[in-house]
Amino acid sequence: GKQVYIAGVMQHIEEAGIHSGDSSCVLPPYWLTDSGLKKIEEYTRQITLELGVQGLINIQFAEKGGTVYVLEANPRASRTVPFVSKATDVPLAKIATGIALGKTLSDYKLSEFSTNGHIAVKKPVFPFNKFPEENVFLGPEMKSTGEVMGVAPRFGDAFAKAITGDGQSLPTSGKAFVSVNDNDKMKVLPIVRDMAELGFEVVATEGTAKTCRRNGIRTEKIFKVGEGRPNAVDGIKNGEIQLVINTPLGAQSRYDEYAIGRAAIQARIPVVTTLSGAQAAVRAIRSKNRNEVRPLQEIHGK
Repeated sequence: GKQVYIAGVMQHIEEAGIHSGDSSCVLPPYWLTDSGLKKIEEYTRQITLELGVQGLINIQFAEKGGTVYVLEANPRASRTVPFVSKATDVPLAKIATGIALGKTLSDYKLSEFSTNGHIAVKKPVFPFNKFPEENVFLGPEMKSTGEVMGVAPRFGDAFAKAITGDGQSLPTSGKAFVSVNDNDKMKVLPIVRDMAELGFEVVATEGTAKTCRRNGIRTEKIFKVGEGRPNAVDGIKNGEIQLVINTPLGAQSRYDEYAIGRAAIQARIPVVTTLSGAQAAVRAIRSKNRNEVRPLQEIHGK
């Protein structure tokens, strides 16, 4: 209740609004300003001391426009504790138990958290293959039933390893289907451009395809579900589409997304439903060292 040790600051890949258990996380943060990090650390100390916590606490923040918001503070352990412990080589649960039984932080002589130059990615595991009728769109309701971990010196490699641990595989060629809502059309352009540079053929629904072509990206138009045949679901079922990037908005878009999600699950192809997730997937596809394996003991110099 007098000292605070920050065991790690993890950054969600998905945006705020998606349940933290369903969001992939990166340790250390891969895109966070120094001022934002300082505010997070300071707010953590203030909240923890004011609550009088003796043990573990996890706090969720959101940053927008330079302002840091506190979403929630949970004075308890979470399933991210073993992930952080493995990434930093600090036995957090053991230390927290000792503190709850009367020890102090000064008894453990802890140094600032470090991943020894590596990036650690926590990726949720979803049971969609067992529940093919379930909607793959992520939101505030948690759907994941587990998680896996990928560790590597570079973010793309770590994310690729986490995806492999989930039993999935990202394609390195083929066709990528892209359909995004109006708010995301300009934001998706760098992602689509990267996909094209990686050798993918890009197919998209009318609005997304028009935006891509207008900005110099070769894109093939494909029908939405119900607009005509062949449509996106036909392309997935026929094995013509290897990756889906889909950010729906509105009732009709959600209907399309349900159909696309079900078809993708049955065909066992990856579906990405956020732009931040798509950016991470592109970096993973670009990865060249996803098969490099090292034990945690070696990473931590043991």
